Amino acid sequence: MSRIVRCGLIQCQLAASSELPLAEIKKAMIGRNVEFIEQAAQKGVQVLCMQELFYGPYFCAEQDIKWYAMVEKVPDGPTIKLMQQIAKKHSMVLVVPVYEEEITGMYYNTAAVIDADGTFLGKYRKHHIPQVGPGFWEKFYFKPGNTGYPVFKTKYADIGVYICYDRHFPEGARALGLHGAEIVFNPSATVAGLSEYLWELEQPAHAVANGYFVGAINRVGTEAPWNIGEFYGKSYFCDPRGQIIAQASRDKSELVVADLDLNLIQEVRQVWQFFRDRRPDSYQALVE
Repeated sequence: MSRIVRCGLIQCQLAASSELPLAEIKKAMIGRNVEFIEQAAQKGVQVLCMQELFYGPYFCAEQDIKWYAMVEKVPDGPTIKLMQQIAKKHSMVLVVPVYEEEITGMYYNTAAVIDADGTFLGKYRKHHIPQVGPGFWEKFYFKPGNTGYPVFKTKYADIGVYICYDRHFPEGARALGLHGAEIVFNPSATVAGLSEYLWELEQPAHAVANGYFVGAINRVGTEAPWNIGEFYGKSYFCDPRGQIIAQASRDKSELVVADLDLNLIQEVRQVWQFFRDRRPDSYQALVE
């Protein structure tokens, strides 16, 4: 019996100038994404993920404390509460990447996972925090994540989350596979010239090594006043064989939809026995 889950990704250009009041930026970006969620519902999407820090610009291009005001509580902040209502309305699982405040001065790059009945299932906090110049000053904004690598049992599939720079580290991708993830979402903000040559290499490799589907999301366009480069879109789904099965353009806001047959996971893993043939007894040096 097939287990086909219709999934979606939203890649989005900045919907308002980054020099506007922060509340206006957030309202515009949430509004744009809600429009895409409505489109996804019309297409029968069951699981949907948005891009990294979806309700604002990629403000890590500079180091300015004004952006601390973008934080919200998770799950008690207004954006997650709104998304819980929307998830329930459409019977849709939502992965919602936001800027989270745990306590004053302790902030995380976080993705909330909301089940199809609107239940908040939990969150993943980005583990690997880059400080790569010019333009990726994330240690100024985020504390390294402390959630481990959870897998969320949603109505439609068991899903994991890895955020942007995390994708360069195979260890967490493996942990998600061992914890039972069937689909791993990687909401990102990455620019041409820096990592584009890796975009369609690393995540299909994770899919192959761990035998699961990956949904990779990038934002689109350039964002003034920083103009650190072109966010090149090209969001995609790949299958456990590492094949890209649906992909967006590089230059426009877009909804990507794909039907993922989760039975393929078993089929692939019964050929490539990577989990069976692991040798964790010989890997101690990796964590010394």
